[in-house]
Amino acid sequence: MNQLFDRFNRRIGVMLSLLILSFTMQAQTPLLKLVDEDTRQSVENANYAYGSKQGISSIDGEITFVFQKDVPLIISHIQYGKLSFTPEEVSQAMKKQVLELSAKSHSLQPVTLISIHPQAGKREKMAFRVQHQLAHDAGQILEQFSSISSIRKSGAYGFDPVLRGFKYDQINLVIDGSQGATAGCPNRMDPASSQIPLNMITQAEVMKGPHSLRYGNAFGGTINFKSAPARFSEKATIQGRLGTSYATNGEISRSEAVIGLTSKATDLKLFGSLSTGKEYTDGDNMEIPAEFYRTNVGGKMGLKISETQTMSLLLSNNYAKDVDFPALPMDLRKDDTWLVNLGHKALFYNGALSSWNTTVYATKVDHLMDNHDKMMNPRMVDANTAAQTNNAGGRTELRFDFEKDWLYAGTGMRVENAEGTRERNILMGLMAGKTILDNVWQDALIRKNSAFAEYHHQGDAYHLVFSGRLELNHAEARELDENFASNYSNLNSDILNPALSLGGTKTLTNNISFSLWMGMAQRSGSLAERYINLFPIGLDPYEMLGNPGLKAETNNQLDLIFDYKTEQTNATINLFASFLSNYISSEIRNDLQPRMATAAGVRQFINIDDARISGLEISWQQLLGTHFQQVAELAYTHGENTTTNEALPEIPPMEFRYRLLGSFVKKKLRTELHFRHAFEQNRIATSYGETKTPAFNRIDLKASYTLTQQLHFSVAAQNLFDEAYYEHLSRSVRSAENRPLYSPGRSFYFSLSYNFL
Repeated sequence: MNQLFDRFNRRIGVMLSLLILSFTMQAQTPLLKLVDEDTRQSVENANYAYGSKQGISSIDGEITFVFQKDVPLIISHIQYGKLSFTPEEVSQAMKKQVLELSAKSHSLQPVTLISIHPQAGKREKMAFRVQHQLAHDAGQILEQFSSISSIRKSGAYGFDPVLRGFKYDQINLVIDGSQGATAGCPNRMDPASSQIPLNMITQAEVMKGPHSLRYGNAFGGTINFKSAPARFSEKATIQGRLGTSYATNGEISRSEAVIGLTSKATDLKLFGSLSTGKEYTDGDNMEIPAEFYRTNVGGKMGLKISETQTMSLLLSNNYAKDVDFPALPMDLRKDDTWLVNLGHKALFYNGALSSWNTTVYATKVDHLMDNHDKMMNPRMVDANTAAQTNNAGGRTELRFDFEKDWLYAGTGMRVENAEGTRERNILMGLMAGKTILDNVWQDALIRKNSAFAEYHHQGDAYHLVFSGRLELNHAEARELDENFASNYSNLNSDILNPALSLGGTKTLTNNISFSLWMGMAQRSGSLAERYINLFPIGLDPYEMLGNPGLKAETNNQLDLIFDYKTEQTNATINLFASFLSNYISSEIRNDLQPRMATAAGVRQFINIDDARISGLEISWQQLLGTHFQQVAELAYTHGENTTTNEALPEIPPMEFRYRLLGSFVKKKLRTELHFRHAFEQNRIATSYGETKTPAFNRIDLKASYTLTQQLHFSVAAQNLFDEAYYEHLSRSVRSAENRPLYSPGRSFYFSLSYNFL
């Protein structure tokens, strides 16, 4: 009996000892919150190492560890780099329970951001962002940047972004720094921007000019859509979001949903969206065909392999059907796109190597368009074009962190392929009843192998960045049309394209900084520019003939940036100039006959000796008391073919934007007045059939209310005064009147979202 009693006492003693030790460890385990030094927002997904303890900061930026007097704390994050804090610094941070991180990134370059989905701690801003989650076209979202306009061939779908006058393949548009899609449609009904799964994107990052070369050939700039990073939790947690919206003009209905499950080692999210619309009326009460149907489904999975390694898999399907394109000779009948992206990330704490990120991806586009719904009198031909594009590649990047400097270095490969056939069923004339097949894409292929590096040096009052990229560009057509081939002696090419950038920011005072960026990038022709085979894809109704002998065009660009910042005001002036050589343009070939009787003739892609694009961007943000903020922006681009002394085509006009933002009821109620004035565009390329565009004004009113922490409601009056206007970059409707594609008139917008992510 005594032995049993002794054993019981010993067990009680052990349990009490463990309990005391547990309380002691808890007392010595601080809860430290990581915050951004400038924004004061929580920093989640930061990896940390403290002695033998390793982990990742929570959604609220919190980390825990047992304090030791002689152990430094190492923080590693993609935005902040690898940071080391001495035991003394850790001790001081513990007293405040907050550790401030200073960003190490390329944000000092000419770059702007839109936070599409607010992160934790910013939920009160959700009401301003719900329209992004519900949007079906990223090109329309990008128009919120003052430096971006869109080429529109439909009033509601397929907006093709133009950045400072650069367009199409002159802009590098990617998801998570790597993946992109190649438009299956020769007319770009489905530009890469239309394939972005917006309800899984957290941020749109626009890097202007050839200054950040990590993500691809940034000839005119890079647009990088960042997907939601993996987030892990100590306990299995179900998360999700539901949203719906409706716009009265065009009967545009949108809905989206995300459902997810997180745990210590996994983060699984499934997402889907549905958007539909019908014809709308413009400010003159004219009906514009704008019917569309679009779905997006997919999922993203994050897997924590260890405390320092994670993997991710993104799978997405975009499907569109029966989309009206009144400014094109055909409508979109079907567009089926699959995107797959597999990523691996490893972090390192010993030595200079900080992180290693690798991504492989594939994109497949299956596109069909036809003219069956087009009103033609007389109707001479029924035509349809079936096209497929494939895009595959990979990218791997190392980051090294030194005492004040850091370096990105890596390599990548990308393969683009396009094939497609137009079928023409002749209905009238001597050839009535015959079917003609046109080899549109010629099974063309471009392969890009590249290596890149970006070095950052941080001084006491300055920041320097050296960036370089070298790309080997190989192009060929594997199913050549004989008539096409007869125009050229060399149909394949291998071109080495270098790119270099040097720039930095100098802090003059506590409020004033000055930046100078100099960049040079060289770009080879795209699939369309090299191999399109007599198809009308340009601004005018000429059939375009690709040219495999095109020289690579070169952009030498200079950006000057002046920045003034106080607690109440932030003002920025950005002056830029691009000097272009071997600029890819086109000329009319009177000796060639078009395939379609409706075509005005044939244009062939060529190089012109010199061109220039220059301009300025001015922004001013100011806090007005505790409830209001005003934002004013001015953007102007001047493009000129200096070889012929004619304006470059499709250059947007000067624009002024003003927003007055309000915040009330403890930030639950937010309001916005948005005024936009587009100046007349009278600098036009008459050789391309461009016409002058009149000036216009547009006013929007928005309001949103956070009903609960999860439930958000918003309402807006878009184009409040029912202005009848059209954008300079909008194509004209193909009809007897050849009327420009007018934008929607007044519309009322409503949205509701429930978020428990």
